[in-house]
Amino acid sequence: MRSIWNGAISFGLVSIPIKLVNATENHSISFRQIHTEDGGRIRYRKVCELDDHEVSSAEIGKGYEDADGTIIPITEEDLSHLPLPTAKTIEIVAFVPADRIDPLQMDASYYLQAGGAPAAKPYTLLREALKRSNKVAIAKYALRGRERLGMLRVVGDAIAMHGLLWPDEVRAPEGVAPETSVTVRDKELDLADALMDTLGEVDLEDLHDEYREAVEEVVAAKAAGETPREMPAPPSSGKVLDLMAALEKSVRAAKESRGEKPDGRAGEPGEEQEEEGGEVAAEAGVTRLAQRRSARTAPKGTGGKKSTSTAKKTAAAPRKSTAKTARAEKKPTASKSTARKTAAKKATASKAATATKKTAAKKATSRKHTA
Repeated sequence: MRSIWNGAISFGLVSIPIKLVNATENHSISFRQIHTEDGGRIRYRKVCELDDHEVSSAEIGKGYEDADGTIIPITEEDLSHLPLPTAKTIEIVAFVPADRIDPLQMDASYYLQAGGAPAAKPYTLLREALKRSNKVAIAKYALRGRERLGMLRVVGDAIAMHGLLWPDEVRAPEGVAPETSVTVRDKELDLADALMDTLGEVDLEDLHDEYREAVEEVVAAKAAGETPREMPAPPSSGKVLDLMAALEKSVRAAKESRGEKPDGRAGEPGEEQEEEGGEVAAEAGVTRLAQRRSARTAPKGTGGKKSTSTAKKTAAAPRKSTAKTARAEKKPTASKSTARKTAAKKATASKAATATKKTAAKKATSRKHTA
């Protein structure tokens, strides 16, 4: 790799000669502007707007445009007097945990290459110290005429440096989040978790730029004088009307893409939507979409929460009528027993009356004999 900057890492009193090389490369396909009529290249020329003459690079300097449009010339000599201690030094200023760095601050990435045999020992020392501490180094450095902020971390057996934006260069996320108050239900979170589990993890090495490959195919076909093949149109996502439906279908599609077949109950009418959710939705403990839809579309008398309560009342009604019937059936039994008791009392009373009559007759007979 070709170095783009030579200098040293300042680590306390330790100085490590290093070379800075790009850690990333751009594989995107670039195009040239051409004249559509004859295919000629369109080039930009640097022309002075005052005398309308093209100027060379040697005649071009720097200037700062003021708010009113006035150009203030700035020479290299003016800049050379400015204090820039990090012009040739990556100065480490602190060591912090990696999670202290906001990913929004991440910029370009570089590898720090040891500058010769003398740099091997201090380079390895810094690398192993970073490994053991589980921290990253925050440093200042100068590149392309300006001072920058960087983060040093270990990548394999090398030390990498990520350019960082200064904290005041990161915008606050004001006005980005939805202003409308939204309530997320547990059932929706359960399905979202199920979808995340179904998608699982991915090896980043397996990811590639499909659009760039398609562009290369078009360029190759045109270069060979052939007509590029027609690419299939991506499926239209359509408008999502029901978040639960979208989540359930996403879970099912994710399982099918991984070669899994979600289990669903088939053969029963009205359960096609039940099958679309798959077993993941069932595991998440969510209410099936088909049931909720039928509840919404059914008449008020039979659907929704009201119908449920009505059904409960209807279901309870037969129980009450049964109880009344049972009571009604018990009433005749009670009246029969009462009649029996009444008859028994009458029989006892008649016996008592007969006994009283006999006693009175005996007394009357005894009186007659006495007389």
